[in-house]
Amino acid sequence: MWKCVLAGVACVATAWAQPSSLELANLREDVRGLNQRVGELSLKIEQLERENAELRRRAGATDSSYATVTRLNEAVSDLNEKLRHAIASAKTETLQQVATQMEKLAAQTNAALESVAKLPASQSPASRGSEKGSFAENYPKEGVSYTVQKGDTLAIIAKKTGAKQQDIVNANKLTDPSRITVGQQLFIPGAK
Repeated sequence: MWKCVLAGVACVATAWAQPSSLELANLREDVRGLNQRVGELSLKIEQLERENAELRRRAGATDSSYATVTRLNEAVSDLNEKLRHAIASAKTETLQQVATQMEKLAAQTNAALESVAKLPASQSPASRGSEKGSFAENYPKEGVSYTVQKGDTLAIIAKKTGAKQQDIVNANKLTDPSRITVGQQLFIPGAK
């Protein structure tokens, strides 16, 4: 059941925004951690079930006096309460972690949208292609998204990703490839 919930959470997080590779890796790590936590809780449940079975076995081995049955019922009740509490606690913790991740993704998406909205008309994607003529469309259509880092040049990005510089220029319709900015999102066609 928890794995289905976690898979659903992963789908919701994917649908919520198109995160970068780093964000996806972080999200996968978070999901892996949640899976590990669910596994730990499953082990605790199994341990409680074994303890419960051991108590039942002991109760069966002793005489069935009224006091022994009462103690056994109390022990089973205590174990059930501990189990319910552990499940509720794990569920709350998991939901809090998912909510935190979703809030982070929403903030990052909003920031990206705001930065795109603040671009002057001369830097908008529609005007970039018309300033210097047409761009070739013969670049690979599959690739990855890349966020420009401090010190990056088109040559460095091409070397890091294994893509051709001209393919990056054509895919992103860069009229001046020397004017990429930190934080700028680029599509890297054919990246490895």
